[in-house]
Amino acid sequence: MAAYERQRILLRFADLVEKHNDELAALETWDNGKPYEQAVNVEVPMFARLMRYYAGWADKIHGMTIPADGPFHVQTLHEPIGVCGQIIPWNFPLLMYAWKVGPALACGNTVVIKTAEQTPLSALYVTRLLHEAGLPPGALNVISGFGPTAGAALCRHMDVDKLAFTGSTETGKLILELSAKSNLKPVTLELGGKSPFIVCEDADIDSAVEMAHFALFFNQGQCCCAGSRTYVHEKVYDEFVEKAKARALKRSVGDPFKQGIEQGPQVDSEQFQKILRYIRSGVDSGATLETGGDQFGEKGYYIKPTVFSNVQDDMLIAQDEIFGPVQSILKYKTLDEVIKRANKSAYGLAAGIFTHNLDTANTLMRALRVGTVWINSFDTFDAAIPFGGYKQSGQGREKGEYSLKNYLQVKAVVTPVKNPAWL
Repeated sequence: MAAYERQRILLRFADLVEKHNDELAALETWDNGKPYEQAVNVEVPMFARLMRYYAGWADKIHGMTIPADGPFHVQTLHEPIGVCGQIIPWNFPLLMYAWKVGPALACGNTVVIKTAEQTPLSALYVTRLLHEAGLPPGALNVISGFGPTAGAALCRHMDVDKLAFTGSTETGKLILELSAKSNLKPVTLELGGKSPFIVCEDADIDSAVEMAHFALFFNQGQCCCAGSRTYVHEKVYDEFVEKAKARALKRSVGDPFKQGIEQGPQVDSEQFQKILRYIRSGVDSGATLETGGDQFGEKGYYIKPTVFSNVQDDMLIAQDEIFGPVQSILKYKTLDEVIKRANKSAYGLAAGIFTHNLDTANTLMRALRVGTVWINSFDTFDAAIPFGGYKQSGQGREKGEYSLKNYLQVKAVVTPVKNPAWL
């Protein structure tokens, strides 16, 4: 199919997504438990924006003409990589669909996408809309299944040419292993995180408290880049802790379809119990439980917004990815110290910095071994901004121009030139 026609299909698809905005948002909330207002006002509109972004790239993918030492015409062809196996998680089902399907189709590939078993509905719905927009039958195929069966089969398959996965680091390692044991298909991985949120002594504390709260509690804390290690300078530590506790106590928890609700239930009983185990671990290891720490209400998988202070680096709540509404606040003295402590993690997905000092910001943005650094902000996701991790937080980048490289093969073509007019 001509690139321009792929572009037109993706643009029509984005229009259909906007037309069905409210239904898609409702499916996300039913499936995942996230607040409906978050889905309807932010996530579904962002989905349409991402598809328009990739539609714009479809007819702008091209190779180069390269000068060579001798009478040769050299060009590169950027070709679709082939059949793309894609496995998406349950925390942002629609957005992860867009991050993967958008660049794959824009580059001319076909896709087999496996949804998370907890959240299959929205992917099925938007895929129907994509076919309504004109996508040919068979170009995009959706599998609703479990990881050890459907996911593993996709990874092992000898006719799958590329894999993309978002999820836990443990599963990412298994996917790499299955790729190596099959046809050595290339793999893009966006994995776990334990992102530091660093509050410097010159920070506006009220703003820092609000942004650190958002960085951790957004989406019930079920966010791979959540600012889950909150490092606060000793001079402002006590004030920050008190205000962070007060903010957590104000957080509205309840039915995600109700207006004004900030936090819905966790995705399922397994995640719910896992978070409660980490909370008990924090108490047992000597951290100070400032607020929360238990189930919210008597029904459903709701957890009270939880804040720990006096957290030490060797505690599980400071090392492991909890993936829940649990804020761990740690104290530091110097910039060099917090750099070393922030980097002493298996993960390297993202970081937040709160400071008015440009020199401090410049030092930290370069010193932190992470894929994204937000300064005086957090969770700013634009279609053009690349996202991915260092270390065990993954391989490759998603979104932006960088994501296109995951879905293209580069072929060099060399042709002798007789009697060239110029070289």
